[in-house]
Amino acid sequence: MALGIIGGSGFYTMGSGETERISTPFGLSGEIMKMEMEDGNHVYFMARHGKDHTVPPHKINYRANIYALFLKEVQTIIATNALGTTREDIQPGTFVVPDQIIDFTSNRIQTFFMGDSDVTVPQEFKRVVHTDVSIPFSERVRQEIIKVLETQEHPYVPHGTIAVSNGPRFETAAEVKMMRMLGADYLGMTSAPEAFLAKELGIDYATIGVITNFGAGMQAQISHEEVIELFNVKMDVLKQIITSLIDKLK
Repeated sequence: MALGIIGGSGFYTMGSGETERISTPFGLSGEIMKMEMEDGNHVYFMARHGKDHTVPPHKINYRANIYALFLKEVQTIIATNALGTTREDIQPGTFVVPDQIIDFTSNRIQTFFMGDSDVTVPQEFKRVVHTDVSIPFSERVRQEIIKVLETQEHPYVPHGTIAVSNGPRFETAAEVKMMRMLGADYLGMTSAPEAFLAKELGIDYATIGVITNFGAGMQAQISHEEVIELFNVKMDVLKQIITSLIDKLK
């Protein structure tokens, strides 16, 4: 059994091990590091944006990344995300465990199943599949994350909806106002289609978010440097949480 970890903005390395990029029918994956566990199980770590944050969210090859982990027989993925918030009652530095997504992205391939439109994909994907994503995140994995967070002395919110935008720009103040009205609690750029693709392959997927800023219009301005700086403050705690989850989910 194998476990996958996808590190978001600010989370570029974890432990040590052999690294490789995998050629898939959907292109070349990001770099994957294999960590051997004492019990013989494997953990595969991937930095979503590359180890030097060289890949913007709209250019990530989500299909290649998820399929590469699938080829490694990964059955569970723990992702991390640096997130903004639309809510004044959730302070930067709070951990969150989203349970829903509103997808505002465009021009991202949302599926492995291309029917006859792509002759390059493997035969099993040359069909049309309409996947049920009513529950986009694995409740089993979410509950394990929440159990670990309950043991920490850090604020967390065990639910909420991410509004996912294309990026790499941040949202406008009007967009944040709209997203708040539509029920979005958090603002991100990568959970879609990542969660949907994992769902298609039967991989249990959930994410741990770190709130790094208020949305546009709720603070004077937003910068990527601010996001990374606050995420780094929480990095040691986040790695401790993930280490505890590895023991529970591997």
